[in-house]
This record gives sequence, structure tokens and C-alpha cells, in this order.
Amino acid sequence: MSQEQQLRFFATPAHNCSYLTDQQATTLFLDPDASIDQQLSGLLADNGFRRSGSHFYRPYCETCTACTPVRVLVKVFKRSKGQRRIWNKNQDLSVHCNAPEFTRERYRLYRRYIRERHADGDMFPPSPRQFLDFLCQDDGFTRFYEFRKGKRLIAVAVADQLPNGLSAIYTFFDPDESARSLGTFCILWQIEESFSAQQRYLYLGYWIQNCSKMAYKSSYTPQERYINGVWQHP
Repeated sequence: MSQEQQLRFFATPAHNCSYLTDQQATTLFLDPDASIDQQLSGLLADNGFRRSGSHFYRPYCETCTACTPVRVLVKVFKRSKGQRRIWNKNQDLSVHCNAPEFTRERYRLYRRYIRERHADGDMFPPSPRQFLDFLCQDDGFTRFYEFRKGKRLIAVAVADQLPNGLSAIYTFFDPDESARSLGTFCILWQIEESFSAQQRYLYLGYWIQNCSKMAYKSSYTPQERYINGVWQHP
């Protein structure tokens, strides 16, 4: 914790919560001028922080503790019956690990995904600048895992390689391939990748009990949740 204690953090003014209606939220941000390496990024993840672009943040609300960091225990993770079906359905895909860079192919897929799946969200409308700022801020340990059907790119999982495992940053995929459940498969693949690398966790970001968009995270078990400054089993 000594490294974290030397850092500066800033709290935002209260603003409308993106996940819970009629709630005000405050966010704690790491000083954007701080020098970030893999070890510090892992330390921040272990203290409930999340990365978005170049920003590391954590909810800092006075009256609400609904946002709960979640990490999957990959060494003892067991796929459910439904997850096994999804895993088997996608074994014809190839996976390639690449640097987080802008390409026309990646951006076209990202643009389609945002337009068709998240047109009502904060990330609409998509733009090349948004793609770069959100996903291509690289400190040397971010990876684009590309999933291909033959030569065609159908999904990209963006993740940080931390000392204790992978941190799932974002996934986007071909909306026409909905039968594959690619969002689920990409999480299952990252769990398997962390296990193969003999790491301990897949960090999934924040789970919110009363938010339907976050409900899927509770299906990856066993997992730990960061509550009152301690990782614990639910």
C-alpha cells in the first residue's frame, strides 16, 4: 500500500448515476499525471479501482455502496451447463493476441457494435477518437484478443495483463453472431487464459445487484467481491 499512499486522488462533484436511476454518484480518480506500470495497475485493481482509457477510478458515493468490484477465482472456476454449451459452440474460432492499436477492421466492428447494441448509452455515437481514447491507451500491458471465424474478425476482448491475472476492460463483437453468445464466450476464454498462465483472477469490474446490465457478472463463480475494503466470498 505504500506506493498507493504516495499517489494523489481527486473526487468529482456529485452527478447522475449511470446505472441506478434517481441516484447521485461521486467518483474517485487517480491523478492523471501519475506514472502507471503493471505493478501499480495491479495494486489499484486489488483496491477496487477500474481503468477506462487513461483514467483509473473507483466509486466514492456518500450514501450508496451498490458498485461492487468482482473478480473470478480462475483456478477453481467451473463452467455451468449453459456456459459449457457456449464454450463448445465457439471452438471453431481462432484467437490472436495483438497490441491495442487502431485499425479500420477493428473500428468497423466496434462502430457496428455500439450502434446496434448501445445506441442508448453514453458511448453513442462512436467515433475514431473515442475508440483511441477508450481502448488504445497502452502502458505496455494492454492486449487486444481478436476472435476470428476463418479470416473474419467477429469479436475483440480488450484486457490488461496484471500480475495476478487479466482485467477485462471491454468486449465488442459482431451483432449478427448473437447465436454464439460472444460476450459470454470472451469472458470464459479470458478465464481460461488466466488459468493457463497460472494466474489467480479475472477482474470483471463492477457488479450492481439492482442493475440488469450488470447481472451477468454474478454467473461466473466462484468469485470474490470487494466489500468494505476486503475481498470476500459472497
